[in-house]
Amino acid sequence: MPAQHSSTAYRAFLFDMDGTLLNSIAAAERIWTRWAQRHGVDVATFLPTIHGVRAIDTIARQRLPGVDAAAEAERITREEIEDVDGVVPVPGALAFLESLPPAQWAIVTSAPMALALRRMEAAGIPRPAVMVTAEDVSDGKPDPTCYRLAAQRLQVAPQACLVFEDADAGIRAGEAAGADVMVVTATHAHPLDTVHRQIRDYRGLVVRRDDQGSLRLDPVQ
Repeated sequence: MPAQHSSTAYRAFLFDMDGTLLNSIAAAERIWTRWAQRHGVDVATFLPTIHGVRAIDTIARQRLPGVDAAAEAERITREEIEDVDGVVPVPGALAFLESLPPAQWAIVTSAPMALALRRMEAAGIPRPAVMVTAEDVSDGKPDPTCYRLAAQRLQVAPQACLVFEDADAGIRAGEAAGADVMVVTATHAHPLDTVHRQIRDYRGLVVRRDDQGSLRLDPVQ
């Protein structure tokens, strides 16, 4: 059944990056698998926890004795910047972004700026005027500060935004910010149990700008 979208008007769209605009799972899991093996962490149970949150938060949650989470996160970031093999855009993402007014969308990612720009370059994702990255917040997703900050920088209310997300932490961050959420399932291996609207990818998704300058999504045909 085609995905249906309401005619709700939004002042801006806020996009998570990894898993939402681009697919970096292969590269991320290669690097995090090596990290887990170095530290004696069970890979199978650990890998599902890495998505959508800052590296420092992922490491700190493990509570490993003698491990400096900040230093380890810096090492992970360096490795991820060097390894972008297989980083590709989510189908339809480039055309969809190009259809948006430049002042009405932002990227809100748990990645540091240098890594975000490297992956965006690898996938061909354009850099928006507003980006919120790991360095911009003291608490990462699911804390809503990142999405509230993006809305503030776009000079709109969070409640007037639509957040595009793929991971549970990001979905909860968008909810807590007061925004509507659209879940992108392109990189999901299993169905996601969510009350939010879902799209597989951006192919066939059309946005129109109404007379008041708001953005509306037309149903996928």
